Amino acid sequence: MASLISSSATTLLFLILSFFQAAVAGITFTFTNRCGGTVWPGVLANSGSSPLETTGFALAAGEARSLSAPAGWSGRFWARTGCSFDASGKGSCATGDCGSGEVECRGRGAAPPATLAEFTLGGKDYYDVSLVDGYNLPMVVEAAAAGCPVTGCVADLNDRCPAELRAGQGPARACRSACEAFGTPEYCCSGQFGNPDTCRPSVYSQVFKAACPRSYSYAYDDATSTFTCAGGTDYSITFCPPRAGTPNSQKATKDLFPRPNDVQLEGDSWLASLATGEMDGATSTAVASLQLQAALAAAAIIALLV
Repeated sequence: MASLISSSATTLLFLILSFFQAAVAGITFTFTNRCGGTVWPGVLANSGSSPLETTGFALAAGEARSLSAPAGWSGRFWARTGCSFDASGKGSCATGDCGSGEVECRGRGAAPPATLAEFTLGGKDYYDVSLVDGYNLPMVVEAAAAGCPVTGCVADLNDRCPAELRAGQGPARACRSACEAFGTPEYCCSGQFGNPDTCRPSVYSQVFKAACPRSYSYAYDDATSTFTCAGGTDYSITFCPPRAGTPNSQKATKDLFPRPNDVQLEGDSWLASLATGEMDGATSTAVASLQLQAALAAAAIIALLV
């Protein structure tokens, strides 16, 4: 009888420890550059999240690189273009520059306009591609787990950009948001327009939305722009992905336009949080609580076995 109890307790301990290990295991982000030249991805961890192994790096055309992130991590990625760095890594970029004066961004975010991929990892992951800070190049985010929506912007918004939003030429070419271009509260969702009831889509955000239906077009564009996936899955981020129907397109069979069943936003606590890059406290707290409960349960079982 004692042997049977010991065997059952050992099995339970194994299951709890396995659950705990899964809860604390990290995930992998894989970046692939399908652009015609080198891009320099930038990485910014949100407040409360630890920095990844690098905060900025060069990615040549056709090259891929992976980064690991811990459970509960929250942050954003983007691609800098038109960069010039010397042998010591000092320099700057024409778009998406983070202002560090180096290849590494060191805790600094992208200067708009820049296309952003934003993530909050946890028991359930939340992710989006945002044009709230403007656009500099196409980007697609894809989860490794089956059934998780693909999101992003494959259109060349620099070609469709309204004249009053255009920024730069050549490698500095980009499309500004209306907020950056005009700075008024109705376009920036600030002041009396700082809530979803008063801040509505503008003619400019609708241009972005028409071209890229699954991307954030303004701060409160949650319903068709934030997606979820079970926690623990890996993600790929592709810069300048091939468009559907083009030669060698790996996404030709994937529908990047939203359908009602794709919308997975739950509740209103995520309003503008991913668009502004703020850490979601509820998700982070839930993950920490889950880890603590698993650790306490494991300790209790160990005490019984001793």
